[in-house]
Amino acid sequence: MPTPEQPQIYLITPAEFELSQFPDALAGVLDAHEVACVRLTMATRDEDRIARAADTLREVTHARDVALVIDSHILMVERLGLDGVHLPDGVRGMRAARKELGQDAIIGAFCGASRHDAMNAGEAGADYISFGPLSGATLGDGTLAERELFAWWSAMIELPVVAEGGLTPDIIRDLTPVTDFFAIGPEIWDAGDPASELAALKAAMT
Repeated sequence: MPTPEQPQIYLITPAEFELSQFPDALAGVLDAHEVACVRLTMATRDEDRIARAADTLREVTHARDVALVIDSHILMVERLGLDGVHLPDGVRGMRAARKELGQDAIIGAFCGASRHDAMNAGEAGADYISFGPLSGATLGDGTLAERELFAWWSAMIELPVVAEGGLTPDIIRDLTPVTDFFAIGPEIWDAGDPASELAALKAAMT
């Protein structure tokens, strides 16, 4: 169990997964670890596939009192009984999303490495800000979010901050004092035993 000083875990689903297998894998991780939130992120634009996935994963997460948010699809949140939405384009659409979903929904914003976008998203009603990637170039325009950004945000801004993209044990160890959440996805799902992989990453926090 995380101590109050430790960041919480925020899981991101694979962009592609088998609905016959992934819910069991997710359940295994949620049963083994305390997780604050799960983000459904799918590469497909097929609304039926997304809705089926959301319905199935909602049963897994809500049975364990874990919030489920969806990437981008604001209009699916209420229809599918989800807890909120993650906006991958930072401040754009934030005010409209808050107006559409109300004050109780979780709305997060990915802001790359931009303080300006993050502050604007916060002012527009974001519940959390996500910065990244930390290594590689898997998110945004390839610009990396540096530790200094997280340190500044944590010192100056009360809004929770999430670190995501290219997390390694060394990066987790370095960012543990200055972030509220680690968003973890490919780092564990590409492994044979996601729960054990997550345990190894969490160990870097201590």
